[in-house]
Amino acid sequence: MIPELYQEVALTRDFPEYELKAGDIATLIDFVDHPSGGEKGCVLEVFNAVGESLRAIAVPISTVEALRPDEILTVRSLAKVA
Repeated sequence: MIPELYQEVALTRDFPEYELKAGDIATLIDFVDHPSGGEKGCVLEVFNAVGESLRAIAVPISTVEALRPDEILTVRSLAKVA
């Protein structure tokens, strides 16, 4: 299922180049086409725990999923992903 715009989503894999891990939450702010016809992407805005914007990133749509009611939020320090 494709998430809706402005919905919070969870990453399904690590993105060490952005210091993000699978399970981190971001807000879906746009959809983008792949420049050479590959998988569609999405633009996410990532916030810290107190709501300050950290960065906007573009990732493949297959690497995000909508949040589910059987999940619980957690926090971690922003650190380099090994």
